[in-house]
Order: sequence, then structure tokens, then C-alpha cells
Amino acid sequence: MALWARGAGRHSAGSPRPRPAEGTDNKEHASGTYPTTATPAAVAVIELDDFDAKDDGPDGFDLAELVLADTFEPAPEPPPPPARAETRPVPQANGTASDVDRLVNAFVATEGGRSPAVAIKEDASSSGSPIAQLVNKLVTDALAKRASDVHVEPTDGELRVRFRIDGSLVDVHSFPSSLAAPLVSRIKILANMNIVERRRPQDGQFALELDHGGVDVRVSTIATVFGEKCVMRLLDKDRSLLKLHELGMPADTHASYSKMVRSPFGMVVSAGPTGSGKTTTLYATLAEIDERARNIVTIEDPVEAVFSTVNQIQTNEQAGITFADGLRAILRQDPDVVMVGEIRDIDTARIAVQASLTGHFVLTSLHATDSVAALHRFLDMGIEAFLIASSVLGVVSQRLVRRTCPSCAAPYVPNAEEMAFYEEAGGHPKDVFLQGRGCSACAGTGYKDRIGVYEFLHMTPELRRLLVGWATQDELRRVAINQGLRTLRAEGVTLVEQDVTTISEVIRSIYSL
Repeated sequence: MALWARGAGRHSAGSPRPRPAEGTDNKEHASGTYPTTATPAAVAVIELDDFDAKDDGPDGFDLAELVLADTFEPAPEPPPPPARAETRPVPQANGTASDVDRLVNAFVATEGGRSPAVAIKEDASSSGSPIAQLVNKLVTDALAKRASDVHVEPTDGELRVRFRIDGSLVDVHSFPSSLAAPLVSRIKILANMNIVERRRPQDGQFALELDHGGVDVRVSTIATVFGEKCVMRLLDKDRSLLKLHELGMPADTHASYSKMVRSPFGMVVSAGPTGSGKTTTLYATLAEIDERARNIVTIEDPVEAVFSTVNQIQTNEQAGITFADGLRAILRQDPDVVMVGEIRDIDTARIAVQASLTGHFVLTSLHATDSVAALHRFLDMGIEAFLIASSVLGVVSQRLVRRTCPSCAAPYVPNAEEMAFYEEAGGHPKDVFLQGRGCSACAGTGYKDRIGVYEFLHMTPELRRLLVGWATQDELRRVAINQGLRTLRAEGVTLVEQDVTTISEVIRSIYSL
């Protein structure tokens, strides 16, 4: 058996060598090399008994030059089809999952004939491209699910998209890894960031006008081992601010706090880690004390909600407006109330303390684990103890815990660790504990919305004397509890008793102090 091939393709064992046309150079034929073309070869099987080896084969092939082949390599397998978008089994709203799949598949279909650089440039810069529409869809989907952040994370072999819903990250989409660079570049273009620089961390901001209204998006990018990771913080312009009585404070805590924030001078501190709702508490406090007879000035980074009757300033390091410099300028503006978005350094802390001692009421936030630790944070920054004792009126420490979803709440039995925590924290005996099983209303998490847990420390004369005497945190906390302080853990357990949240959520969100 022998093979012959029609067409000037690449030749391998078992393929004939075509005779050169008459009048052409025979060097290539002699050397056995031939130009290749895209013409596919037609292969035929011929029995040796069917022809005379001295005769020419069909179409000018020399049958004497046929190479006998007992075996030959099969044709290569066709390449696998392009990867399609995979959507996690998270309940979707308004058919968003199918829309996202359609846009991803549209991008994959147009990707084949272009180089990666061209694909990134064309898809990221065009507002009508699938990538641009995909960014809008992700933001819309995140808002529909009440997400506060969108995480776009390249991993080993895929692009993962997660939403932070009620303080917890939830996997939503898994895309082909080829989408990573165009998708992040599109977001960076919207935020006026440098799309060429992929090594340094960058920050930016942009606004989107969607069907339901506008949204401000704060963007942060950083390079990882798998590529550039992007996080978008969503600030819904149309979301109404919570009132002070809607935050979840117990009635007595709300009454004491409302009375304190109406003081003509002094400092009130909102303490807690990142994402604990400090800014929401400060804004609710401003709305509570906002009066036309008062000059209220804020300095923030950034301004997350706009008040029509409040003078709000945003820090800008490039323009030389830091918290400390802005606060100095504010004190020359005849303010009655000053809100400092966050105290980060000793300069800002010292100016805020001095402002509260010179007849101004100061609201601020501070990163600290609880109310007593916030006092020692000032000491750690270098503020003298007697200045802290004289200026601070009170500290409200807070956390956010997820509410049990009312649509899928069902009885459950806590495990031994949860029951030990509950009993140690002073929880009263309960016959039935409720836990969400997961449904479409809560995106399968078992929780929907969040509520604040508050620890309110009122500075009494005895606490001031202990602070000036450099008392430890344990000593200050012990005296404060004896004077009526309810700790974060105790307040969280109270919410469990009221079936507002679960024991596991309190353990996850609140330090067990």
C-alpha cells in the first residue's frame, strides 16, 4: 500500500514529493524542501498492483518516488472550543446571570483572531464593547444584591468575581482567565487610572448612571502573582441615610448618646475596625444635630454622603489638604461642630483634642477594638493622658452582625462550642435557636441585612482619674463594667436571645472580651 497527496502542503513520512513544474528551478526539489501553503492535502490509498512504478501517477506525480508507508500519523485533533463563562449557583436577580454569560461569550468569540494587546485596547476603550457592558452588568448586579464591594480576582486558570454582601464575601462568577486584563483595564479607564502601569497599586474613582440611579465607585488595584486584582467599593447615591434611632442601639444607649452629642464642646469618638459602620454612625449623628443655627464642617476621605446644609471637605494630598492641615483651616472658619472622618496620626489627634478643649464639639472615628482600647490608642499616639481625660466625653465602640433571614429562618441546635460561648457570655437559657437555611431572598447565605452592636462608654470622674494615673485597659474595663458598661459580647448575646442573629455570627464578628 502507498499514499499520494494532492496539494503543496507540508510533507512527512508516507507523503509523495511533487514533481517541479517544467522550466522551474530544481534546487528545492533536489534538496527536498518545498514552500508550504494553506491548501489542504487530499490523501488517497493506492494498491501497488494497480500501477506500473515506471509510469507517472495522476496529476504529474512520479509513482516511482512514492514512499511506502505501513503506518502514518493521524490528523491532529481539533483545538478545544473556547471556554465559556461559568456562573456560580448563587440566586440571580432579573436574569442577570444569562446577560453576563452572553457578554462573556461574545468577548470569547471575538478574541480568537486578535493579539492580547489589541484585544485589551479595543475592548477596554470602547463603551459599546462586551467588556464595557460587562462592567456595567457587574455593578448593577452588585447593587441589586445589596453588595458593598466587588472583588475581581485573577487566580490560577480563571477570573473570580466575588461580592461582599452584608460584610461577607460570596462567589458569584467564574470567567475565563483571558478576561482578566481587558476587564481590569476597562475599570481603570473609567477611573482615570494608568492602564499601562500594572505593577504599582493605584486608586481611582468614577460615577455610573444606571437605570435605577447613580452610583459612585471607588477603585483600588494591586498586582498579585496571578495578575492585577481590582476592588470596587460601591456608594449608592440614591440610598437614604439611616437615622440615629434606626442603627439598632438599645433604647437606653440611644437616649444617653443623643444627649451627649448635643454638648456644646468636647469630643465623641466612634471606635471599631474597618467595615464596622463607624461612618454610618457619624453621618446619623450629624443628621441628628444638624441645625441652621450651627456651622457644621467636616473633613473626610472620601465624602461618602452629601448633606445640603453641611460644609464638607475632602482630603487631597496632591493639593496639600491632609486631615491635619484641613482641620487647622476649619478652626479658622468659626465652626460649632467639626467632624474628622478618621484620626490617623498624632498631628490630627492633637489638633482635634485642642479644638474640643477650646469650645468646639468634635466628632471623629478611630480604629480600635473596643471603647476602652480607643482611650489607649490616643496614649499610643503620644497624646497626654490629662488631655484625653479632659476632652473625651464618651466612646461608642461598634460592630455589624448579620440578621437572620426572616424568609428562611428555622430552628437548629447549636454545637457544643457555640453553647459554651453563649453560656459564658451570660446568655439566658433558650429552648429554640433560629438560623437561616438559605433562600433566594438572602442569596443563599441565611442572613439578610445587618444591625449594629454598640458598646457605649461614658467618661465618668472615676474613669478620668484612672486614665490620668495610667491605668491598664483591664482596670479601666473592670471599673466601667461596674458602672454599667455593657460589652460588645454581652450586647451580641442579647441579639441572639431576641432571635435577631445567631451565635456563630456573634463569634465571627465580635471579639470575645
